[in-house]
Amino acid sequence: MWSNRFMLWNPGQYSKFARQRLQPGLDLIARLPEIAAERVVDLGCGTGELTELLASRFPSAEVLGVDSSEEMLARARQQPGARARYERGDIATWAPLERVQVLFSNAAYQWLPSHAELFTRLLSFVEDAGVFAAQMPRNFDAPSHAVMRELAMSSRFKGRIELRHEPVLSPQAYYDVLAAHAREVEIWETEYLHVLEGEDPVFEWTRGTALLPVYAALEGEALEAFLTEYKQRLRAAYPRRPDGRTLFPFRRIFMLARR
Repeated sequence: MWSNRFMLWNPGQYSKFARQRLQPGLDLIARLPEIAAERVVDLGCGTGELTELLASRFPSAEVLGVDSSEEMLARARQQPGARARYERGDIATWAPLERVQVLFSNAAYQWLPSHAELFTRLLSFVEDAGVFAAQMPRNFDAPSHAVMRELAMSSRFKGRIELRHEPVLSPQAYYDVLAAHAREVEIWETEYLHVLEGEDPVFEWTRGTALLPVYAALEGEALEAFLTEYKQRLRAAYPRRPDGRTLFPFRRIFMLARR
């Protein structure tokens, strides 16, 4: 089973596009219903910016951020005025000691398979009248990912790189999973048009996330060869515009389920 818990996350690289990465989470928080929450959990909290916003949104609640990366958690704990508690854990197997009122996850569960079983399990951790809220990328057919898969399957690299299969389901599939255990379900998709600056910005974006298995599998000349070819193909797929910026369309799926 694919898992990201053994990959070395780089908080600095991931945060290069902090504004763009945070925006979907901000949009999801804005859609949370008003709840008298006592316990709020952010699964896959990363560097904790959204966790602290959840703490502000629910000031009377005990707020917990869970992530598998100690590097990310160290950054989260160093935030000025941090109120949430942070702990290292595997979001594939995490379970609370008691049920929570708000279970939140932003851009984390796309790393894990078997969403029908997994999301049913997560919803069971939510107290009656509570809410489960999640957001994930659904852009695995975009050139940023398709080019990576093509290169990984080419004769030079075939069998050397373990790229994950697309785990994210259709909106209809998530509705069927959640509606069986919730009284109210909202699901929507948004395609963000990110306007990126700098040299090879789409490469820099994927370098902090989707490329991590490549860095884990290759080294030396093989890694350089892969990255050089990948950059060239990305430049063709996402050409720099006359104003010097690069447009990067990015589709994401959102869901809210009330117990």
